[in-house]
This record gives sequence, C-alpha cells and structure tokens, in this order.
Amino acid sequence: MFRTALQRVVLRTSSKNSLTALRSSFFIRGYASAQNISTLLLVERNGNSIASSTFNSLTAAAKLGGDVTALVAGEEPDTVASEISKVNGISKVLVAKDKLYEHGLAEVYAPLLVAAQKKFNFTHLVAPHSAFGKNVMPRVAALLDVAQISDITDIESPEIFVRPIYAGNAISKVKSNDPTKIITVRGTAFPPSTVTGNSAAIEAAPDAEKPTITEWISEDLQKSDRPELGAATRVVSGGRALKNRENFDKLVYGLADVLGAAVGGSRAAVDSGYCDNALQVGQTGKVVAPELYVAVGISGAIQHIAGMKDSKSIVAINTDPEAPIFQLADYGLVADLFKAVPELTEKLKK
Repeated sequence: MFRTALQRVVLRTSSKNSLTALRSSFFIRGYASAQNISTLLLVERNGNSIASSTFNSLTAAAKLGGDVTALVAGEEPDTVASEISKVNGISKVLVAKDKLYEHGLAEVYAPLLVAAQKKFNFTHLVAPHSAFGKNVMPRVAALLDVAQISDITDIESPEIFVRPIYAGNAISKVKSNDPTKIITVRGTAFPPSTVTGNSAAIEAAPDAEKPTITEWISEDLQKSDRPELGAATRVVSGGRALKNRENFDKLVYGLADVLGAAVGGSRAAVDSGYCDNALQVGQTGKVVAPELYVAVGISGAIQHIAGMKDSKSIVAINTDPEAPIFQLADYGLVADLFKAVPELTEKLKK
C-alpha cells in the first residue's frame, strides 16, 4: 500500500507564456531505498538501428549514478547490441534473442525485464516515454508491485524525480522509496548521449517466461525520407485553418521541404483528416522540442502547447491576433496563411 502526501505548493509564473503554473512536491512512501545504484536501460529499436529516444534515456540513466546495463531483445538483435555496447556510459549489454521479442509486445517484454531485475538486483529500470516504453513499463511495474514514475523531465537524486502534470502547467516532484524504480523518460528533456569509443561486455539475458496469450499479426508502416518528428531540429506544423488535406500537403509540406523540416499537425488537423495520426503534436501525440517550430494556422490550444512549448524558437502564422499561440511564440505573423506561407516558401528557396 502506498500513501501520497502533499508537502508543499509554490505558485510560479512561466517566463515565456505567462501562464501560472503550480509546482508541487509529492512523496510516495513505501520501502526503504537501495544504497547501491544500478540501472537497466531498455533499448528501443527501429529495425536494426537504435531509436533516437534511447540515447536521451541513456543520459537520464547516467544521471542516476552507478552502472548502466542495456537490454536488447529481438529476433536478430546482434547488430543493435554491438552498436549500443560502443556508446559511452554503458557498462554491460544483455541480449535476448527470440522471434517473440521482435515486435515489442509488452506481454513478452515485461517478464524479460522482471527476470533481469531479479537476477542482477537493478535499482532502476529506465525506458523512453515512447509508445514502446509506455506499453511495456507499466506491466513491469505491476509485476514487481511498485509504482511507476512516468515522463520524467529531470532527476534530482536517485529517489527524487521531476515530471509535468496537467498538460505541463504544473510540475510535480516525486520521491519514491520503492526498492526498484520504474521510470519512463521524456526524450526532449535530456540531450542524447551518442559519444562512442566504449567497449562494453555483451552477454545473454536471463531466461524468462514467454507468454503466448498475445499474437503479433501485422503492421503498416509509412516510410519517409523526412526527419523523424520526435528528433527533428526543425518542425513545421499545420492546424485546422488549412481547411483541407490538399492545402495541408501543399503548404505545410512545401515549407517543410524548403526548411528540411519534419511535419507535424495539431489534434484538430488530425481529427479533420488533414494529416495522419502519427504526425500529431500535443499532449496526446508527440512531444517535440526542436530548434525551430513553425505553427501554421494553429490557434494554440493547451493540448497542442503541451507538446511543443519547449521548442527553442517558435514562429506562429495566424490571422487572429488574439490567438493563444502568440503568447508563446518568439516570432508572430498576423496574416492570411494562404498568402504568407507560399510567399515565405518562395523567398526561402532563394
């Protein structure tokens, strides 16, 4: 049983958007914490390569202190295991080779992580706060009978973590005394750790139960030469003001091509069918923090702002001077997007 107590509440004002945010500290009281820190990092794969979110999670894992062991699983995981073993900060790599691990099913991954934790007594289990990590880690936490700490943006100590709540308008500080901390990491909050030159040992992961209650059927993947939305340094997003998918493709994709940017969309644009769900930026979509974020025809609903407010430079184009997006933008253009975007695109081509 866990009891949560509110310790202190401090009101603060955001320097960028003037929204009042609530900073609170919560303490999850449970078991005594372990003294020796050791972390198991779950490696997310994209085929035979490492997903970029894994490198951000490695930075967070290294901040905990102690050794970091990487866990790689799949039908043919050797290439990924070799690659992650060369990254500085990894002390050892555990490899689980089985066809059942190929598609990231939580039902088979969770027992594997639990088996590794029980054999090596890891104090922290860390994964990206991606669809993969959010699917696997809650099941791991349930099997270990501990609380999960989700979507962390900072680490104050091996027991104290910072995470956003209420669509980012409040910051919660959580202390966990669980013997094993189950953590998912917001990738945009930590720089990627990609320095190589390491030579970590590679060994087989411990045997684990392989439930067959879930079967992988198929997947439909859209391939693109564009930068990955979650890791892109430049993003152009479109909103409902674009009116239809044809305009979205012509204006948003056209501007993104010139900038070498990834393409995103607001929830309203996705719901209206202007772009695919995989491009949604926001609280229920992807969280991005590029160097440049261009919001085209996006009003700035709190759901969308939660997914892009940490961008370094925000440019907004909207006909409504009172649109909430202008409170957050570094540069705002009050103009008809159907005239401004083609003109901007042409000038950038030159």
